Amino acid sequence: MRGGVLPPALLFAALAFALAYAPRGSRLPAIVAALIAAFAVAQAPLAPHWVEYVFFGCWSSVIVTASSIHLRRPIGSRGALVLGANAGIWAGATIALLGTTLDLAKATPVLVLVVPAVWLVSTRRGIALKVAGSWLIAIAALAMVLPIIPTPGYAPDHME
Repeated sequence: MRGGVLPPALLFAALAFALAYAPRGSRLPAIVAALIAAFAVAQAPLAPHWVEYVFFGCWSSVIVTASSIHLRRPIGSRGALVLGANAGIWAGATIALLGTTLDLAKATPVLVLVVPAVWLVSTRRGIALKVAGSWLIAIAALAMVLPIIPTPGYAPDHME
C-alpha cells in the first residue's frame, strides 16, 4: 500500500465517485485540476523523511473524498474543484516520494470511472457508489492505521 500505482488510483477512484454527485459542469474542471496538480507535485523534490506525513495525507484524502458521497446535499462546483486539487496534490506527493511518473500515468485512467458513476447516480442506483465508497474508506483507514500499530512477529519481544 506504499508507493506505485495503488495509492493514487484509490484516491482517483474516490474522486470519480464524488464527482458523480457534483454538478455536470464542474466534473471536467475538477479532473483537470487533479491531473495538473498531480503531475506538478510528482515532479517536486520531497524529502524522504516526509513519507509518513504524505501517506497520512493521502489516506485521509481518500477518506474525506469518499465520505463526500454520503453528504445530505451533493458537493457544489467549488467543492468539486477543491476535492480535485486535493486529490491531485496527494497523488502527486505519493508519486514524488515512492513512485515514478509512469505510475501516475497508469493511475489516471481510473478517473474514467466517473462515467459509469454518473450513470449509476442518474438511474437512481447510487447505492452501489456508496457501498464502493465505504469500501474505499475502510481500505484507507486500514492503510493509515496499520503502520502505527505494532504487529506481533514483526518486532523483537521479551523472548529474544
